[in-house]
Amino acid sequence: MGTVGLSFGSPTSGQGFDVTSTVNQIVTNMQTVEAPWKNQLSALQSQDTALTSIGTDLSSLSTALLSLTDFQGVLSEKQGSSSDTNVLQLVSASTSAIAGSHTITVQQLATTSSYVSSTISHASDTLGGSLTINGQTISIGSSNNTLASLASAINSGSYGVIANVITDSSGSRLSLVSRTSGASGQISVSSSLVDASNGSSAIGFTQTQAGADAQLTVDGVAVTSSSNTVTNAIQGVTLQLLSVAPSESIQVEITNNNLAVESAINTFVTDYNKVIGDLNAQEGRDASGNPEPLFGNPTLATLQSSLQSALAYIQPANAAATSSSVGSSDTLSGSISISVGGGQAQTVNVPTGSNANLAGLAAAINSANLGVAASIIQSGSSSTLSLSSSTSGSAGAIAVDSSNLTDATTGSAVNFASGLSNGVTSITQLGITVNNDGTLSLNTDTLSSILDTNYQDVVNFLQPSGYFTSFGGNFTKALNSLGSSSTTGAIRLALQQNSQVESQLKTNISNEEAVISTKKAQLTAQLNEANYILTEIPQEINQINEIYSAITGYRQQKG
Repeated sequence: MGTVGLSFGSPTSGQGFDVTSTVNQIVTNMQTVEAPWKNQLSALQSQDTALTSIGTDLSSLSTALLSLTDFQGVLSEKQGSSSDTNVLQLVSASTSAIAGSHTITVQQLATTSSYVSSTISHASDTLGGSLTINGQTISIGSSNNTLASLASAINSGSYGVIANVITDSSGSRLSLVSRTSGASGQISVSSSLVDASNGSSAIGFTQTQAGADAQLTVDGVAVTSSSNTVTNAIQGVTLQLLSVAPSESIQVEITNNNLAVESAINTFVTDYNKVIGDLNAQEGRDASGNPEPLFGNPTLATLQSSLQSALAYIQPANAAATSSSVGSSDTLSGSISISVGGGQAQTVNVPTGSNANLAGLAAAINSANLGVAASIIQSGSSSTLSLSSSTSGSAGAIAVDSSNLTDATTGSAVNFASGLSNGVTSITQLGITVNNDGTLSLNTDTLSSILDTNYQDVVNFLQPSGYFTSFGGNFTKALNSLGSSSTTGAIRLALQQNSQVESQLKTNISNEEAVISTKKAQLTAQLNEANYILTEIPQEINQINEIYSAITGYRQQKG
C-alpha cells in the first residue's frame, strides 16, 4: 500500500487545508486492497455473460433437434395430392397417415335434408296453428306468430334443424335445413300452420332435398360418409368431395413432407454452427489483445469435446434388444443363443453369483467375441439389454434365441424383439460434413436423395428408441449434459461455481468498504479538528502580540 503525505501549508496563514480532498486521497489508497477482488469479479461476470450466451444458443440447438426427434414432429408430417382437384381435394394429412398411393372414384355426394314452406304475401303476417319437426310440435302463440319469431324459436330449441326466412319478389317462406348432413340427418316435417292475416290460408311444407350419404370407392372398397368432408376413407387423411365422377379413377398420393424435414435439418445445422462459432470465438483475443473471457476455461473444452463426440456417433447397422425391461438387480438364469449374419449360433450362459444379472450377461456376451456389442440401457430401476453390430446388411443381421433365458426374480421369460436393420448410420449419409473449424456443411442434394429412397432409416437414425440408441437420442443426451436447463449441465454448473466465488468476492469488498467507511469517518473528524486548530493559530498569535504590547509598550501608537 502506498502512502499519502499531508500538506498543511503555512501554519500561520490561517487558511488550513482541504480536508475532503485529503481524506479522499487516503481512502483511495486504502481501496487498492480491493483491486484484485474487483478484477476477479469483473472477469467472472464476463465469463457469466459468455456462458449465458452459449447456453442460450445450446437451448436453440436443443429445440431444433427436438423437431427431429419428436415422434409427433416434422418426421411424421405427411402431405398429399389429388390427380383431379375438381372432383376431390386433400384437406390435410395428419401424422398418423401412411405414405402411399390410393385410387378413388366418387359415385355420389352427401346431401343435407331440407324443407321449405309455401309462400306468404308478407313476412309480417300473423301465423296460427302448429308445426311438427322431427316429432316435436311447436304451437303458435304471441311470441312466435311471425316467420321471423318462429324461425328464432326453432333455432333456439333442439329440433335438429336450422330455420331461415327467405324473402324475394314472390313473398316470404320458412326454410328448414337439417343440422346433420347425410342420410342420418333426414328430417320429417308436418304442418298445420295458417296465415291468419290472409284468411287463415294453410301453409304447407315441401321437401327440397333428401339427406343422403356420400358414396365413393377407395382402392376397390366401397365407403360411405355422411359428409363430403371424408375422414374415414384413408387413415389420417381428410378428403373433400367436390363433384361426382363415377367413371374417373382419381389418384391420391400421400407422401412424407421431405421439404419440411430438409428445413428442420438445415435449422439444426445452422444452430449447431452458431454454438461452434461461440466456442471458437472464446479461443482468441479481443480487439485490444486481451484473452476472451473463457480463454483456457475447462468448461469450454468440455463443451467442444462433448459436441464433437456426439456428432461423430455411429449408429449400429444392425441391432436387437429385449422387448421388455428387466429389473437392474434382478437375478437371471439360463442362457442365450446369438448368431450374426446367418452364421452358426453360439450360446452364452448367464454368469453365476453376483454377476447373474443383465450387466453380467452383457459382459459375458462381449467377452465371447460374437461380432456384436452388448450394452445396458437403464431407465430408473429397469434395464434393457441391447445388442448391436456395425456390419450393415444381411451380413450383420442379429438373430437371438432367448427361450432358455429367465428372470429368476420375477419368474418370467426374457424375450427379444425382432432385429432392426439401419440403412443410415452416420450424419455423412444425410449430407452433413464437418469443416476444419468444427462447423457443419449440408449438401441438400444428398439429403433430398436419401429422404426419397430411405426415409424410414432416416427416421430410425434421428428418433430415440426405448431399446436402441439412436443419433438423435444420443445427441439429445449430450445436449442435456451441457446446457443450463439441466441441473447437471456443464453451463449451469460453471455459472453456479462462478456465482459462489462472486458472492464471496462481493462479501470481501463489502466488508472492506465497511472498514474503510469507518476509518474515513474517523479521519474526517480528526483532520477537521486539526484544520480548526490551524485556522485558529493566527488569532492566538495576535492575542499574544496584544498582551506583549500592553506589557512592554512595544508597538503602542501615540494618542
